[in-house]
Amino acid sequence: MRRDRSDDGEEYYDQLRQEYSWWMDGVDDLREGQAHRHCVRLPDGAVLNRYWDDRDTPREESFIEDVTTAQRSSRPAHEVYRDLRAAAASGWDFSSRWCESPDELATTVTTRIAPVDLNSFLYELEHVIAGLADRAGDDADAAFFHERAADRKAAINTWLWDTADGAYCDLDLSVNERRTSLTAACVAPLWVGVASDQQAERTAATVRKRLLRPGGLGTSEHATGQQWDRPNGWAPLQWIAVKGLERYNQPLAGEIAERWLRGVRAVYEKQQKLVEKYAMLHAPEATEGGGGGEYPLQDGFGWTNGVVAALLKDAAK
Repeated sequence: MRRDRSDDGEEYYDQLRQEYSWWMDGVDDLREGQAHRHCVRLPDGAVLNRYWDDRDTPREESFIEDVTTAQRSSRPAHEVYRDLRAAAASGWDFSSRWCESPDELATTVTTRIAPVDLNSFLYELEHVIAGLADRAGDDADAAFFHERAADRKAAINTWLWDTADGAYCDLDLSVNERRTSLTAACVAPLWVGVASDQQAERTAATVRKRLLRPGGLGTSEHATGQQWDRPNGWAPLQWIAVKGLERYNQPLAGEIAERWLRGVRAVYEKQQKLVEKYAMLHAPEATEGGGGGEYPLQDGFGWTNGVVAALLKDAAK
């Protein structure tokens, strides 16, 4: 029997269900190997999600840029436009992460990729909804979402975990193979708790070897001029890495936090401001405001402010 929802989070249950339905639209009608909007059913029947945009036209805010990019591609322009829109929807606009050729934005194929972080976040959404349903006494919904979360956890560890590399990697849906270029998204499964202790330990070692920079966690392995690539570092990625690694008692968490705070402090001492992103160079003290992308570096910025404040508070404990 369902009880009234209290102020402990259950009042958001309906909104979370609505959000989940948007991401999972059409999933029940998919057969193996098919995709619809944000959902993909893999050859083994597992479901993962991708970024998608229903429109296949240039972005209104970057019309000329998108037309120019599409003109450099051998693909139909409408495919390029949709993939650029989907990349913008991811928040990683733009990055070699979405490209077939790291240095060429015209090869962006976002809709062909099942991202590590998106699927980790959707696992967490399923897990949270299941917990709220448990607390509300909604046994049917609880069972449904517990099963969905368990299925996604299994899919993440089957399709996105790369044993050879010791890291979680995005999946190329066109060939059902993991992509070899590592990004900071690899720590998201640790943040939501779908990794085993061994996977977390191996992820920490791989991150240290391939993504750790003087100023914190690097975004990708490629320097392309795009803002979600080397040498830039971003506050939310530092937070996910620090908290994910802490969850598994990995010492790298503290090292990333310390390097990030030193880099942010170096820029603050020179310019008396926090900024949107940081170029992590040869030492934390050499960190500068980041560049690249389609707009100037932004001053202030909520996620930098919030992450720095939270990490400083943790350090003071």
